[in-house]
Amino acid sequence: MAEHQELLAEMPAVCRLSTPERLRHAQKRRAQQLKKWAQAEKEIPGIPKGGGGGERKRRRRKSGSHGKRVTFPASVRLLEAAARHDAEEVRQFLESGISPDLCNEDGLTALHQCCIDDSLPLVRLLLDGGADANARDAELWTPLHAAATCGHLALVQLLIQRGADLLALNSDGNMPYDLCEDEATLDCLESAMAGQGITQDQIEAARAAPERCMIQEIRDRIRDGTDLDLPGAHGATLLHVAAAHGFQAAAELLLQHRARTDCRDRDGWEPLHAAACWGQVPLAELLVAHGADLSARSRLDETPLDVCGDEEVRAKLLELKHKRAAVLRSQEKQKSLLQRRTSSAGSRGKVVRRASLSEIPVTPQIPIIS
Repeated sequence: MAEHQELLAEMPAVCRLSTPERLRHAQKRRAQQLKKWAQAEKEIPGIPKGGGGGERKRRRRKSGSHGKRVTFPASVRLLEAAARHDAEEVRQFLESGISPDLCNEDGLTALHQCCIDDSLPLVRLLLDGGADANARDAELWTPLHAAATCGHLALVQLLIQRGADLLALNSDGNMPYDLCEDEATLDCLESAMAGQGITQDQIEAARAAPERCMIQEIRDRIRDGTDLDLPGAHGATLLHVAAAHGFQAAAELLLQHRARTDCRDRDGWEPLHAAACWGQVPLAELLVAHGADLSARSRLDETPLDVCGDEEVRAKLLELKHKRAAVLRSQEKQKSLLQRRTSSAGSRGKVVRRASLSEIPVTPQIPIIS
């Protein structure tokens, strides 16, 4: 098991992983933890090899004598049973009235988990039990996103039959077919889209819908006089959200009405951090043009360049930083030159005025004879 400091150090990188990647990372860490615990039990003094089981039973009986039990929320138990592919236990949960759409703190449902794990019998069981085929996690991934990303053809076919939305957008603006790299699964998705009469215009309209909603919200705030920098979830402002999603028109509208580029969310991120993290280069250029600082640091002392995981995007941001620095140097030089000219012109004016006064002839006083 990794040491505490190691876990803390890797948190920023883990936060940038996709949901399936985070799940795989968590499973790997859990396996390491269990292995470490098993090793530690073998090394406990006074417990002979092979005799640990009886000791553990005695400890359980002793702790149970106080009448205390460790319990977990139904959402945890359902997800755990689904992750173990225990169809019987999942069925018992559903028959007892537990909702199949219970989720963890990341919005992950048992259906999401089973789609990642390619567990067709459990997916069918959950859907038959009323699970929402279009449930969304914290990053707006649906079960169809998960199945498509993993290339699980049979699951994709089943989800489409049960009403999964082919045009669903996740928080990165991706539809299920955008994320699919398996040829057979991609063919299935595209055939289903054609079968439902989905046109390219409909696809583009669906992609544009979130930004249209945001623009309407911005206009409503402007009309009502509401602060455009009012923080929302996790302390993010509308400009943070527009920057992360690449909503150019929304960001331009916000900046036109003086939305601040230096507002920070709870992690100390400015909108430019969000644009850099999600590779939104045009948004980064727009923000920098309106005064955003490429050297701004978060709570973890990270600049926008530090949180950018794409090397190509990072190179573009570095180029942008150098250009911005050159512009600032040029502006400073022009300002300094203007100040010198103004100072020099003022001095010459005083000299001219003094010289003019000294050159005025003095008219002699003529006595008045009465």
